[in-house]
Amino acid sequence: MLERSSEFRKFMDSRRSIREFSDKEVPEGIVENIVMTASSAPSGAHKQPWTFCIVKDKELKNEIRIAAEEEEYENYHGRMDEQWLKDLEKFGTDWNKPFLESAPYLIVIFKKLYDISDTGEKLQNYYVNESVGIACGFLLTAIHNAGLCALTHTPSPMGFLTKILKRPENERPFLLIPVGYPAENCVIPQLKRKNEEDVIKIY
Repeated sequence: MLERSSEFRKFMDSRRSIREFSDKEVPEGIVENIVMTASSAPSGAHKQPWTFCIVKDKELKNEIRIAAEEEEYENYHGRMDEQWLKDLEKFGTDWNKPFLESAPYLIVIFKKLYDISDTGEKLQNYYVNESVGIACGFLLTAIHNAGLCALTHTPSPMGFLTKILKRPENERPFLLIPVGYPAENCVIPQLKRKNEEDVIKIY
């Protein structure tokens, strides 16, 4: 068990977010397996309050990119304070988001604030943010396990995703994750993760 946990730790420590994706095709079945792995996550009262939208259509990806860049432009030109912008400098990012088109898939996760019965009745969900957050953790792990790369993208506000993907009123966009292979000349910043002393407190 110790050996397995150590090997898995090393494997997950090799996971990195990327912003430069290849347009190389990924079999759809792999992405479906990844999503269903995410859907195996625990949730409040087992309500599974999520919808995973897999976007591969080029026109839809272009529409999402245009809308996301409009929001990101506003973020980089007024919404974000100086400290936030300074913290982002090491990533070399700006409002341009070409990965929203170059990645073969976008997985858009929606949280269900409530369910709707066949008769139109509102059915309560519990711990929605926590449940969907855990499922997204499963999703990122499954993506890495499949040998693919991802980016957790949050072009806030994300209401445009509801309109573009025509999702119902009980759903709200939670996270947008491009998925695919890294581009040939993909680069990533040199980052250092926190060590055990900074992460773990044993009582």
